Amino acid sequence: MTAARVRRRRPAVPVLLTLALALAASVVAHPVARALDRPRGAAADAPASRVTITEGRVDETGPGGTIVYPGVTSCLTVTVRLGDGGKAGAHASLFQVPGAYRSDGILAALRDRVGARPVRRVEVRGAVGAWYPGYFTRAIEAYGDGESVPYPTRPDPEGIARAVAEGLGVRTAAVSVEDVPDGDQIVR
Repeated sequence: MTAARVRRRRPAVPVLLTLALALAASVVAHPVARALDRPRGAAADAPASRVTITEGRVDETGPGGTIVYPGVTSCLTVTVRLGDGGKAGAHASLFQVPGAYRSDGILAALRDRVGARPVRRVEVRGAVGAWYPGYFTRAIEAYGDGESVPYPTRPDPEGIARAVAEGLGVRTAAVSVEDVPDGDQIVR
C-alpha cells in the first residue's frame, strides 16, 4: 500500500504581507492604541479637558481638566499635578492588561509624558495594601516558574511613595499615598 502524498499550497508572500499590514493598521486605528501614544500637550494637540485612563494606560488633561480612573480595585492610580494646572496620570495594574504597560514600565511612561514640565505634587491612590513597592521595578509577570513573587505583608505607603518618587524623579516629600475603597476615581 502506497501512502498518498498531500501537497499543500502555501499562501503567496504578498497575501501574508497584506494580512499583516491590515492587522497592524487595525491595531494603530484602535482608540486604546492611540490613547497609549497620545501626543504630549503640544499646542496643536492640546490635552483633552476630560480623560479616562484605564488599567495600564497613561494620559493627561489640561489645566482645570478631569481624570477618570474606572474600576480601581487592586490597582493604584498615580496623578501628577503639573505646574500649569494640568494633570498627567497612570493607572497601574497588578497584572498586565494585554497591550498596556506592566507595573514595572508605567512610571517610566508617565515620566516621559510629564517630560521637563514642573511637578507640583504626586497623588497615589488605590489598593495600597495589595501592592509591594517593588512591583514598580519588577512586575509580577517578570518572575519565572519557581521564583518566589514577593507580596505585601502589611500596607507600605512609605515604600510606595519612595518607589513612585524614584520612578518619576521627584522628591519623596512631593508624593502622597492614600488607600481608597474600590470603585471609580475622579480627579479634578
